[in-house]
Amino acid sequence: MQWAAPISTRPAISPTASSRTPSPGQRWTTLSSPCTCARPSAADTRGRCDKSIVKLSLSVRVAEKFSDKRQTVMSLDQLAELAAAEGYHALCMRASQLGTHTPLDQVTEARRQLRDRDLAVSMVTGDFPIPENSAGGPAALRNITPYLDLAEALDADLLRVAMKTTDDIEGARRASDEAAERGVKLAHQCHNSSLFEEVDRSLEVIEHVGRPNFGLIYEPANLELCGQDYGAATIEKFAPYIFNVYLQNQRLGPEGQSLMSTWCRGEVPFEQIPVGVGGIDFPGVLESLARVGYDGFVTVHQASAGLGGPAEAAAQSVRYLRSIAKFQDR
Repeated sequence: MQWAAPISTRPAISPTASSRTPSPGQRWTTLSSPCTCARPSAADTRGRCDKSIVKLSLSVRVAEKFSDKRQTVMSLDQLAELAAAEGYHALCMRASQLGTHTPLDQVTEARRQLRDRDLAVSMVTGDFPIPENSAGGPAALRNITPYLDLAEALDADLLRVAMKTTDDIEGARRASDEAAERGVKLAHQCHNSSLFEEVDRSLEVIEHVGRPNFGLIYEPANLELCGQDYGAATIEKFAPYIFNVYLQNQRLGPEGQSLMSTWCRGEVPFEQIPVGVGGIDFPGVLESLARVGYDGFVTVHQASAGLGGPAEAAAQSVRYLRSIAKFQDR
């Protein structure tokens, strides 16, 4: 598919850049932690920061079925209205709404709808094989141009990609180089049945790719499924590479009605549960992200067709997250 010129022009990312350390002063805090943002005027009498720079994003996955990522129960216009009404700053785009298969006029109209509601696009997942985690997921690395075109048409600077074997490392390098020329970053989610199941292996792959615009979508639920620590120690290791944060909730245990296939642990039973009712230690996660100075989007990534529906899930999730951490107001 041929796309028109990008809506905005971003500076290229230097392929020789070596530092991945967060910039000084780019910090945010949970409600319980002292202000460390190097902006004393922003802290209240209890040392809490009241000028967070972190924004909330809602994944369009909220309207997808957990077992079928191609079906959605809401239009993009409805999702945008929901996100804006609940105080989110962005939508995380997936192919169930817009992808490389979508005609340009529809993408242009979608961007207008988002702009009218003052919503950004925090990240783009441009096809179905990537979120489905199928063997076809890495194909985008070998032809990244249409995905970059889609990202630019949506004025987004982050693309999600997939990697299954070490053969995909060279593809990730080449795709990252092309993306850097257009000011776009690539990121891989912490995900079962991929090169990013385990913490140490994930770090090895990132280092082997060796590009400053290639990084990670930190996602604690998948790390837990794979028997990995997802807390402070892991976040500190991942910190230089975290480009996005996904939050979804689960409860592991033999009574779980769902099974997740992993390479490192086999089949793992679990139950999908709403954000904030046990399961993942979200206060600890947000506290740890604050300590390492994370300043990107925090994305609600919960598939909620079976958890009260998208509207209730989006509203409940944002209420809970704002009750335990400070996020930027709309």
